Amino acid sequence: MVRQSPNTRPDTPSDAHLDVPADIRPDGPSDAHLDAPADGRSDAPADGRSRGFRNLGKARLRSGGTAPARSHRTFRLAVPPVSGILRPRLIAVCAALAVATFLILCWGVAIGDYPISLIGVMKALIGSGDPGTLLVVRELRLPRAVVGLLVGVAFGVSGALFQTMTRNPLASPDMIGITEGAGTAVVAGIVFGWSGGLGTQTFGLIGALATALLVYVLAWKRGTTGYRIVLVGIGVSWICTSATDYLVARGGQFQAQAALGWLVGNLNGRTWDQVVPLTVVMVVLVPAALMLSRLMRTLQLGDDVAAGLGTPVQPVRLALLLTGVGLVAFGTAAAGPIAFVALAAPQIAQRLARTAWPPPIASGLAGGLVVLASDLIARTLISGTELPVGIVTGVLGAPVLLWLLIRANRAGSGG
Repeated sequence: MVRQSPNTRPDTPSDAHLDVPADIRPDGPSDAHLDAPADGRSDAPADGRSRGFRNLGKARLRSGGTAPARSHRTFRLAVPPVSGILRPRLIAVCAALAVATFLILCWGVAIGDYPISLIGVMKALIGSGDPGTLLVVRELRLPRAVVGLLVGVAFGVSGALFQTMTRNPLASPDMIGITEGAGTAVVAGIVFGWSGGLGTQTFGLIGALATALLVYVLAWKRGTTGYRIVLVGIGVSWICTSATDYLVARGGQFQAQAALGWLVGNLNGRTWDQVVPLTVVMVVLVPAALMLSRLMRTLQLGDDVAAGLGTPVQPVRLALLLTGVGLVAFGTAAAGPIAFVALAAPQIAQRLARTAWPPPIASGLAGGLVVLASDLIARTLISGTELPVGIVTGVLGAPVLLWLLIRANRAGSGG
C-alpha cells in the first residue's frame, strides 16, 4: 500500500470531500464548512486548506454557481408558480429614473408662452384646475411629452435588446441600419405623398422589417453571430442613407423640407394621433422583450454555451430582432430617427445598475429621460427658437460614442 502525504490530493471517495467545496457536496449539509467553529475544531486537515475551501465555496456562491450574491434576493410564488431573483440596486435605479422622468415631463409641460406651475401641471394631469390650464396641458403640450417619453422608452429597450443579442455596446439600431431603413421608407412616403395618418407608421414598420431581414439574410452563414450582424448592418446603413439622400433630392421643395425636418428627429406638432399607435405597440412589445430577457442573457455567454444550456439560439435571436425592430419602427415613424438614444440609454442604465448586461426596463426609462431632457434643452437653449430634439441628442450622444470606442480599443476589442 502506498502511503500518501498530507499534501497529496486524496483520490478515494471517502476523502473527496476535502477538495470539493461544501456547497456542492451531495453527502453533507450545504453549509457544513461555512459554519465551521472559529476555534479550528474540525474534521478537515489543520493545514489551512479548510479556510481556502470555505473561501472557494463563497466565491462560487457570489459568481452565481448555486445561489445568488448577497446583493440579490430570491422569491418564489405558489400562485402563479413564479420564481426569480430580486436585485435591490436595479429596482432602486428604475425607481429613481421613473421619478426623474416624471419630473422632467412635468417641467417640459409647464414651460411655454403660457407658463404653468409644476403643481398646476400635476393637478391638470389628474383632471383638476381651470379650463384654460386643462386645455393647454392636456390638449396642446401633453401629447408632445407623451410621444417623447414613449419614443425614448422604445429606443432604450430596443437598444438593450440589440446590444445584448450581439454582445456589442456599439450595436444599436441606429448603428446597424434599422433606423435608417425605417427612415428611408418614411421619406419615400413623404416624397410620394403617402405620409398622412397611419401611412407613416406603416411605412416605418415596413422599412425597418425589410432592413432587418436584409441584414439577417446577409449575415447568415450556418447561423448568425453578433459580429457579422454589426458589420453587415453598417454597410446596409450606408445604403439606406444614400437612398434617403436620393429621395430628398428627387422630391419637390415642400417634400424635401418636410423630409429633412423629420430626418433630424423632431417632436414639434405631435398630437394624440401619434400617441395611440405607440401605446399599443409598447403594450405588446415591451412585455415580449421582458419575457425574452431571461433567454437573452444566456446569449452573452456565446452561442455554444447558450446552446449547451438549452437555449434555442437562432429562434431567440430572431425573436429579439423582430421585437427590437418593431419598437424602432414605430418610434422612428412617430418622431424621426432621433440619434444616439438607443446607443447611450442602455449604457447609462447598465452602469447605474452595475449589471453585466443592459437591463431592458432601466434602459427604457433612461431613454425616456434622455429624450425628454434633450427636448427641454432644445426648447429653452435659444430664446424664441425650438431646435429639433435630434440635434441635442446628437451633440450629447457623440461623446458617448467616442468614449465607447476608446474603451473598446483599450480593452482590446476595438479591432
